[in-house]
Amino acid sequence: SATTLLILVATVGLGVALALLPRAPVNHFCTALNNQTGFLCDDRETCIPASWVCDRISNCRNGEDEQEKLCGDLPHSLPGYLVFLCSNPTSWVYADQRCNGMNDCGDCSDETGSLASCPPCGWEWWSCIPVHYEYCSCIPRRLCRDGVQHCLSWSDEYNC
Repeated sequence: SATTLLILVATVGLGVALALLPRAPVNHFCTALNNQTGFLCDDRETCIPASWVCDRISNCRNGEDEQEKLCGDLPHSLPGYLVFLCSNPTSWVYADQRCNGMNDCGDCSDETGSLASCPPCGWEWWSCIPVHYEYCSCIPRRLCRDGVQHCLSWSDEYNC
């Protein structure tokens, strides 16, 4: 009757109104392996490392880590927590590449200095001023006493 029709119209109207309300943005921040910054997939369970986002490999079940709105204008289209800006204003790396022991920025700004704020070398690393620019202030201990100079002081061959 009229009351039922009125309730039906009101229900449909409420449903349409709710659908038109702006949705709160989904927070995709998570902590991935080795306590590194990650991207939380829409399933709210899978946390992938930041550097797996926009790598042309779908790591999330629904492919949200490769969507155009996220990957269209790198790094500007990425959420800030996924990006580390190098001291060179034209360079950037994924947040999980900061403090990983490797010179990903090309100028060591992702490993040394106040921008990176990295902890001192861990137990698997030897602190020195390396010759090879792929490292910045620490070299992997596996390179110690290997007959190759990695530190300017030769400390990797004599003291390590």
